[in-house]
This record gives sequence, structure tokens and C-alpha cells, in this order.
Amino acid sequence: MMRNPFKYFKTSPEIIRLTVMMYVRFPLSLRNVEDLLHERGIDITHETVRFWWNRFGPLFAKSIRKRRVENRFYSNWAWHLDEVFVRINGELHYLWRAVDHEGEVLEAYVTKRRDRKAALKFLRKAMKRYGRPEAIVTDKLPSYKAAMREIGNKDCQETGRWLNNRAENSHQPLRRREKVMSRFRSMRSLQKFAAFQSSIHNHFNLERHFYRREEFKENRSAALAEWRQLAA
Repeated sequence: MMRNPFKYFKTSPEIIRLTVMMYVRFPLSLRNVEDLLHERGIDITHETVRFWWNRFGPLFAKSIRKRRVENRFYSNWAWHLDEVFVRINGELHYLWRAVDHEGEVLEAYVTKRRDRKAALKFLRKAMKRYGRPEAIVTDKLPSYKAAMREIGNKDCQETGRWLNNRAENSHQPLRRREKVMSRFRSMRSLQKFAAFQSSIHNHFNLERHFYRREEFKENRSAALAEWRQLAA
């Protein structure tokens, strides 16, 4: 039986979940969240927001990820891989992402380099959790080819202009967040936030352009209802 993570907190779980969702899902600063909650009659400080998302963020992300893996909300038909540079204390680091063909973010991984070793570790990490895809779409970075040759699926690689737009577009929410946070301070904080933000994105990614308004509203209500039951 799972221990109640809210046991020693005076604040209700509903307020904690709302606070964490507002901070991670939307490009808001800690003080923005504090001000918005104050307008709703909830008096907390920005440091409380920081503490809550650090404390409960990984817990919520794990719960979301476990549910989506068990129910196979992802696809192994085609994966899109891409890496983007992120500056941490003036030094370049790389955030790798794996996205399936429907936009589900499968894995996010931070490294100091983007060589064969880093690509290999990233691929193995993703495949351990989700299995092997039928096709892997990448850019022309040589590290992908070298890593896939070592794994034994280099024939699955596909490259081409505009083929990898889905993975490249998946970086946009993080870029917006990076501006609000005035960049990240450590690899650990970037890895932690990227993993949690990916889970939040997957949970609330309702693909509204595929549904009529009424169907979208039902899906949105269902996603919010599931969110309110996390770690319950």
C-alpha cells in the first residue's frame, strides 16, 4: 500500500496539485503562481511553490508515466529523436528527446556531450522502458548512426529535411520555460524539470485539433479529474 505523501502537510492535496500543475504546465514564474493563487484566496509564498514542485513533481510524473506505459498510450511505429543545447552556468549541455509519431514525449535526457556514448545511453534508456521502435527518425548527427550501429538497428534510421519537425517542436515548451526561469542552474534541475514537464505535457496533450468542441471538453475534464487523483 502506498504511503500518503500529503500526510504531514497542513495544506490540502487539491491546493498542492493545483500549484504544481500551474507552475509546470504553464510558463509562469514562482512569483506569478504565488500572485495567481493569492487572487483565489490561497496565501502561500513563492518558496512554498518551489518546495512543492520539487517534492511532489517527481511523484506525480512517476504516477503519470506508469499509467501511460501500462495502458500503452505510446506507439512503437516511429520515434523522432532530437537534441537541443541548453546553457547551464555558461556551459553548453544537451537535452535529448524521444517523441513518438503522435507527439507523446517518451524520454528526456540531459548530457554534457552529444557524442556516440551519450546517444547510446539515451537510446538504451528509452528502449529499456518502451521497447524497440520500427523506425527512428533523426537529424544527420553522426552520433545517432554510431549508437544505432552498436545497438544493431541502424537499418531503422531515417533522416531527411523536415522529417524530424515533431521532435524539434517538442522543445518549444521548455524554451518558453527557460526564459521565465532565467535558465537552469544545474544538470540535475534541468533533468528533473524536463522529465516532469514531459509527463505533464503527455497528460494534458489532448490534440484538440482532432476533436469537436464537445469531445474536447470531455477529454479535458477527464484529464483534470485524473490529475486530481494523483497520489491519492
